[in-house]
Amino acid sequence: MAEQQNESKVPKEITPRSVDFSQWYVDVVRKAELADYTTMKGCRVIRPYGYALWENMRDALDRRIKDTGHQNAYFPLFVPESLLKKEAAHVEGFAPEVAWVTHGGNEPLEERLAIRPTSEAIICSIYADWVQSWRDLPILINQWANVVRWEKVTRLFLRTTEFLWQEGHTCHRTHEEGIEETLKMLRVYAEYAETELAMPVIVGMKTENEKFPGAETTYCIEALMSDGRALQAGTSHDLGQHFSQMFDITFEDEDQVRKHVWQTSWGVSTRLVGGVIMTHGDENGLILPPRIAPVQVVVVPIFKAANKAEVLAKAQEIGARLKAAGVRVRVDDRDQYSPGWKFNDWEMRGVPLRLEIGPKDIEKQQCVLARRDNREKAFVPLTELEARVPALLAQLQTDLLERARRFRDENTRTVASFDEFRQVIEDKRGFIRAGWNGDPAVELKIKEETKATIRCIPLGDDNRPLPPPEGLKCIYTGEPAKYEVYFARAY
Repeated sequence: MAEQQNESKVPKEITPRSVDFSQWYVDVVRKAELADYTTMKGCRVIRPYGYALWENMRDALDRRIKDTGHQNAYFPLFVPESLLKKEAAHVEGFAPEVAWVTHGGNEPLEERLAIRPTSEAIICSIYADWVQSWRDLPILINQWANVVRWEKVTRLFLRTTEFLWQEGHTCHRTHEEGIEETLKMLRVYAEYAETELAMPVIVGMKTENEKFPGAETTYCIEALMSDGRALQAGTSHDLGQHFSQMFDITFEDEDQVRKHVWQTSWGVSTRLVGGVIMTHGDENGLILPPRIAPVQVVVVPIFKAANKAEVLAKAQEIGARLKAAGVRVRVDDRDQYSPGWKFNDWEMRGVPLRLEIGPKDIEKQQCVLARRDNREKAFVPLTELEARVPALLAQLQTDLLERARRFRDENTRTVASFDEFRQVIEDKRGFIRAGWNGDPAVELKIKEETKATIRCIPLGDDNRPLPPPEGLKCIYTGEPAKYEVYFARAY
């Protein structure tokens, strides 16, 4: 899904998904005014409608982060090269993507500064000063920030040179506390994705090949997009004592012995906006889950010159009532566009409900409510709006999750042979559940031959990897399987 760098004008029509999913995605992002290109390759502007969507997504997650006892802070954008180099595996993992500052004004810097690709190095150097005693623990801090990774191939929201995210960084007294934190935030992400984004996810553990550089264990949530590709929607890392040893983050415990802290990190980014688009969108544009939609209801007045004032007044009254009821509402009173044009425009922007009101509706003290997802229409008495609209939005949210879950389940397959594996991944895509013998070399061979990766080793409710079914064989070698894993091609 490479972006078309030479596209300067917003498309007049949306390319059908069935014709070119990649172009459909770009067309929707731009025509719905979520984001646009800039003159700098890989750098994007998030437009007001797109940023309002991100704000709603951000705020819903921020509440959960704070409810679990974390506090927000902010750390420097720049990381001295000496700090970044302290952690060899970390530098090796990010070196190709790091952007460097070499001059301040016209003066060369004594030491290069990295623009953070992630913040472990700068945060750990600061935690080393903050932590002295077991009484200073745990440190439970999150930051909302921008990061820079010099990507070779960029995609609006999914992969850009600069993007927005949150990254939690915590320190703990024991490894058990660190693991508990890692898994707690993993489950927070999973609940958030399903409750707010209506995006069903698989909760799992990454393989050694796929884990975060410097982590002891990486856990993840994986979602399936409507084109059959997977999206890593969030990660949570047990960092062990890897970084604390490199940055000498130690504390004096109750037994008067000096020890290294145990750390975690976890994060999601604006790529979730892309995930929402690809999970729910259709041939006509966006379909936004009501809980995160910038506009939940658009009121479209239908009038002629003779009754314009009356209809507009009623539309504004309805808008004020819905706003007072806690609904995010927009009254589209633009008179340079026809009602039909407005219907198409707001449909493309994914507004969950459209409310139509005209002179005949006013006479009957009713309006028309039209759902974006299934286009069902209903006549609703105006006296019932404060009750009916929130209930309908809640139902629409539930229906979107169930629809996405059905799609995922219908596109999750088991296969009997590697030949069948190849055929499914090429022609049908989706998730493939298959046995794997646990050998990283075999994992890499499968990736090389099929472009499919192990998305995760699924976890049970006890947060342990699920045991493979009895007698399951590795899809590639025929040896006994150590795990049954999820394979997919991914973004």
